[in-house]
Amino acid sequence: METILYTKADGVATLTLNRPEVMNAINFTLIDEMRAAIAECAQDPDVGALLLTANGRGFCAGADLAAKTPTKEGLSRGGNVAYGMEIGFNPLVQELHDLPKPVVSAVNGTTAGGGVGLALCADIVIAGKSASFIQVFGPKLALVPDMGCTWLVPRLIGLARAKALAMTGEKLTATTAAEWGMIWKCVEDDVLQEEALGLAKQLANGPANAFAEISTALEISNDHTLAQQLDYERTVQGKLGDHDNFAEGVTAFLQKRPANFKR
Repeated sequence: METILYTKADGVATLTLNRPEVMNAINFTLIDEMRAAIAECAQDPDVGALLLTANGRGFCAGADLAAKTPTKEGLSRGGNVAYGMEIGFNPLVQELHDLPKPVVSAVNGTTAGGGVGLALCADIVIAGKSASFIQVFGPKLALVPDMGCTWLVPRLIGLARAKALAMTGEKLTATTAAEWGMIWKCVEDDVLQEEALGLAKQLANGPANAFAEISTALEISNDHTLAQQLDYERTVQGKLGDHDNFAEGVTAFLQKRPANFKR
């Protein structure tokens, strides 16, 4: 692969963005290679979690504006921007979000533009203290935030803060991002990879079927009344209760031993 590294160990697949010379800016080669790795991860029975990380001084600078992008005859400039999103950027975000295994992202240095959405697609985000998040779409490019930022950011930090960040392009430090609830935690830079990998290993040994249902249940809760969500919880618990992982969890709890869940 030209733009990423993909390795597996101890039940964790690590996908590393590897275009450090351009701060891991996203071109279509990177999109294609990430999508292939995500698909492989989804089907691999030996992998229980995915760790998303990056080489170099920054996590991701967003779309590579200098790169050649696919175009479609007859479309305007804006039409071709939308076409590139339709065939590349949007499927990448959706497939990463929908991966039926826990995803941890380790954010180092600056992440900007679409890189913010890429990082926040993970179930759990850990950032080094020197990391920052910048949405440059509006003030720099006269565009709306994309790669899921308009969906992810307001759900995490609220509409008022999301609007201000999108319109001002103000840099959000990792410390503040953690205080606002946009990410799980902020750690010292020199332990970022160790912390993120340790968490990914912990999740890889957990009940993947339950983790997938947890993610879905929390995300849809905003669209439900309490009564609807209680009904949904009942339905999902019934399904999970029939799975071998529930029986193993109960047995392990009563025997005071770690559970041996199936992936």
